[in-house]
Amino acid sequence: MKLCRMQIVAVCLLFLVVLFIASVPAFGQHGTLGVDFGETSDRFGALPRYTDPVGDVNGEVILLHGSNPKDNWPNVVAGGELRFPSDSNHHANEFEIYGGLRFHATKSLDIGFNAGIRKIDVPPSTVDGQVFNRFNMELIETPLVIEYKFGPEKHFFVRAEGAPEYTPRFRNSSTGLSPLPNPSLDYAYFMRGIVGYNFGRWYVKGTYQTRYFKFTPTIGNPENLNNWRTDFATAGVGLNF
Repeated sequence: MKLCRMQIVAVCLLFLVVLFIASVPAFGQHGTLGVDFGETSDRFGALPRYTDPVGDVNGEVILLHGSNPKDNWPNVVAGGELRFPSDSNHHANEFEIYGGLRFHATKSLDIGFNAGIRKIDVPPSTVDGQVFNRFNMELIETPLVIEYKFGPEKHFFVRAEGAPEYTPRFRNSSTGLSPLPNPSLDYAYFMRGIVGYNFGRWYVKGTYQTRYFKFTPTIGNPENLNNWRTDFATAGVGLNF
């Protein structure tokens, strides 16, 4: 997988920010930093589906621990993700930063939500010999997050996230300008499931995510070419600190 200069800078910044925050005693006292690899599968409208390798760098730290368990004060978290496919002509580069709250429903169950901004560089398509350029998207995401730990010493964990997607902010693509108006979002959503095991200092996990954007059939969405389904599956390792 070939990373462009901006992606390399984003990866380095994500590593540095997560490690710095976690190293400051007044802030993070626990965090994770992981690298995952797998496959992403994308289909636009009725065009052929493309499946290729993908990499993902992700991290999360606890900025503030809930100080009073009896009153169930939540942990305040912050994190980010960088997703880089091997073929950006058919798949999107993505970057996200977020903050969130985690409430301790039980000793094993955390329930909360994130509020973040995701930037998606949407790839173009070739249709009947012509290049169809799409707008890049900037999204506000507010997923519900549920995490459950179980097994001996609670080393196993499962995590579920999901939310509807809001109307994106459209940006012109670096691959070329679109002569069409912005498409109008009908509905969109994403769902993500994670299962993993903590070894102490290290952890392993597998992730599956599905996401779908449906736009109304207007002049900005000819032949539904902006409708987009992504399936994303990875496995990886990470560091607990």
